[in-house]
Amino acid sequence: MKNIKAIGFLILAIFAGIGAAIFAAGWAAQKSQAGTTRVVVAVTDIDMGSKITPAMLTVVNWPSGSVPQGAFSKVDGLQERVIKVNLQKGEALIERKLTPQGAQSGLSAVISEGKRAMTVRVNDVVGVAGFALPGTYVDVMLNTQSDQDGIRRNRDQDKRISKTVLERVLVLAVAQESSRDDAKPKVVKAVTLELSIHDAEKLDLARSVGTLSLMLRNQFDQQAVKTAGMTRRELLGLPEVVEAKVIKAGKPVMQVARKPAATPKLTNCVDVFVNGSMHLQCFE
Repeated sequence: MKNIKAIGFLILAIFAGIGAAIFAAGWAAQKSQAGTTRVVVAVTDIDMGSKITPAMLTVVNWPSGSVPQGAFSKVDGLQERVIKVNLQKGEALIERKLTPQGAQSGLSAVISEGKRAMTVRVNDVVGVAGFALPGTYVDVMLNTQSDQDGIRRNRDQDKRISKTVLERVLVLAVAQESSRDDAKPKVVKAVTLELSIHDAEKLDLARSVGTLSLMLRNQFDQQAVKTAGMTRRELLGLPEVVEAKVIKAGKPVMQVARKPAATPKLTNCVDVFVNGSMHLQCFE
């Protein structure tokens, strides 16, 4: 009889524990839902320039205190929009990562307003051994001959100069690839850069007067550094040569000879001998 009562109490305790656990779980779920917001996130990695499809996105509960500014709560209306930057799986989709309504997919959709895309030929050295990847920033350096003082290039090798002509230029694509997911170096033959119109003109002239090199820079470094460039003489520490300047001859100046003043005519002259020398002595 005692065993039956003990078993009954044990079963009752088990059911009470199960009920308490279910109640606690429901209460916790309600509390967690009360502190969350519905946010649209990426289901998979999405490359920049891609057009959104419904299969790429989903809606999840996001902590209300950390919802990104410009986030979406519904997938409706996002179809056919184009991604401006690479989106990682689970990353929230926000307005500034999308191109305006009606934009077409492709590289042209990700170019910033007021900027242009320009492609330059590179090799494994110029292309920073393949580490100039989409999304990185580079400086552009020019090596050329200086035309300073009107000296012809083939006569003065000391006028060779290397100078940084562009700073903090965004790499949009390498070859025909604009994906920024792969961090492995890629040796390619062409790099596409995002430039202002003025910088595009400068780069076009630079590649016609000398050889270009890309310098990879820290993506968070925004400081501009202005230099006068490096010449061969400065590099080798050679003394400065002072060039002799030829002064052009001017027009000849005509000089007019003046007649000497008339000497008064003297009379009454006699020869005088002094110490064996004869002198003419005249009297007025």
